[in-house]
Order: sequence, then C-alpha cells, then structure tokens
Amino acid sequence: MKTAAYVEILDREGALLAAAAETAGSGAEVPTCPGWRVRDLLRHTGTVHRWATVFVAEGLTGPRPAAEPTDLDGAPLLAWFREGHGRLVETLAGAAPDLRCWHFLPAPSPLAFWARRQAHETTVHRIDAESARGGEPTGVGADFAVDGIDELLCAFHAREKSAVRTEEPRTLRVRATDTPDAVWTVRLSARPPVTVREDTGAADCELSGPAPLLYPALWNRRPFPRVTGDGSLAALWRERSGVVWRWVTGGGGGPPDGVRYAPRAPRRSGRLPIWTHTGDGARRASGTPSRSRSVTRCAVRRSRRPCCSAPSLVRRISSA
Repeated sequence: MKTAAYVEILDREGALLAAAAETAGSGAEVPTCPGWRVRDLLRHTGTVHRWATVFVAEGLTGPRPAAEPTDLDGAPLLAWFREGHGRLVETLAGAAPDLRCWHFLPAPSPLAFWARRQAHETTVHRIDAESARGGEPTGVGADFAVDGIDELLCAFHAREKSAVRTEEPRTLRVRATDTPDAVWTVRLSARPPVTVREDTGAADCELSGPAPLLYPALWNRRPFPRVTGDGSLAALWRERSGVVWRWVTGGGGGPPDGVRYAPRAPRRSGRLPIWTHTGDGARRASGTPSRSRSVTRCAVRRSRRPCCSAPSLVRRISSA
C-alpha cells in the first residue's frame, strides 16, 4: 500500500474512533480492553498520535518517551483527541518523501513506517471504541487487513523480544481465506518466530478466516474465525502475543507505538519503568477464562493499573 492510502485510512479511522467514543460516553467500559473506559482509550490514543507527530514534524533521529497523558475528560477530551489526530494526519500528508527520522520497524522509508503504523494503531483502537459504543462494528478493507497481519507477523514478532515461543519447534499457519496468496507460515521455537509469506510444509495449527476478521483476532480483539489442528498454539498466541517496551537507562530506548504512559520521573537508579499492554477482548468474547491480566506497573508510585493497547514488544508482567 502507498503512504497516501495509509494517511487516508488514518484520517477516516480517527474520525470513526472519535464518533464512537462520543456516542458511548467517556465513562463507558471498553469490552475489548477490560479495565479501560473510553476516557482511557482517548487519552492513550491521543498521546500516541502526539508522540508519533513529533518524530515526523521535527525529524528526530532517536527515540523519545511519550508525554504524560492529559487529565481532560468529556467534551474537552474529545476535542483534544480530535486536535491531535488532525495534526498527525496533516503532518504525515505534508511530510517530504525523503524524510529521515527514528522508527522502530523495517519499512521502505520512515514516512511509510509512521503512516502505516499509525493507520493500524488507530484502526485497532477504533475497534475498541466501537465495542464500547455497541452495535455493528465498521468493516476493515481486506487489503488493509492483510497488510496489518503482515506487519504484526513479519515485523513486530520478528523481533528478538517477541514472547511467542515454544520449547520444541512448532509451526503455526495463518491464512486469509478471501485473499489470494495471503498465507503466512510462522515457525515457532525457543527463538523469536520466523515468518514467511507462503504456504510451506505441514502446520501444527492453522488460524484462518476472512482477512477483515482475522486481523482483529490476531490483535486479540475478537475470537479467531477458525482454528484447526493443535489449539494450544492458538491459546499460546492469546497469552503471549501482547507486546511491551522496556525503557532503558539514559533514555536509550523509546516506546513502540502503543505505550500508554510515560513516567513522571525516573527511578533513583536512573532506569525507567516497564509498561505492559495487550487486548483481552478476544478471550472474553470466546468465553475462555482469562488466566492473567495485563497491567501497567508504575515504578514512581509503585501502583498497578490495567492497561490495554495494540501489542508491543518485550516481556509480559501479569498479576494472579
């Protein structure tokens, strides 16, 4: 997909997110993110939009933590979200194709990365907002859904810190049944997953269905359309595919797109806290009891808060 197409989708999805949030009300629960209310969703996504805008607008060549989320609520919070979303869309649309700035996944260019990542980030959270509103969710285009699956499997979970691992080699296949050649073979082991965009060899488990349904399922926003073979690998994905980011001493690492909170202050040792976030809506929707609950652990106040986001990358911190 071209950068302009991502920006167009980002524009539309942000508007849909805001509309759904306005209808639901800021105090409404978000079923796809247990523990969150719409105000949390707006604060998080608005913070991410502003965080991404800075890299493109200022051409920053190194990571930078996201700002502290706003305390706004109600109509002022919606206005704040819409302002930040609009600024991100304008910044991406007006950026030079040869822009050089920091980004954290492979891409043809930094601009292509930020447009793609923010389009998917916003789409996943639009799904969250519509789950709070209730009613029929807005559909996702098949080509865009396939692109999102590709980003998740071939980029996010190709990284060293992916937690989707098995003791013995296993093979997971992901198949979009409505799109030709949209098949991924994910080889699991004690090392990070290795994914190829092809139907190669036998698989222990296959996750399949139309791309617009498979896409949110892989982001843990709904049940898998179809699971064949060893269902324990589908359960492994549910339990381990959430992604987090560890901020290191001296600010040498920045958050992936989706970190909800930046710290107010560093620890005395100089190390910043670890954040964890992952959707739990699919587990709840399928009726399977959740064996863990994602939390954010704040090193400054030593408090715990439920957190949910598009999966990020590092390790999972769970409460009993």
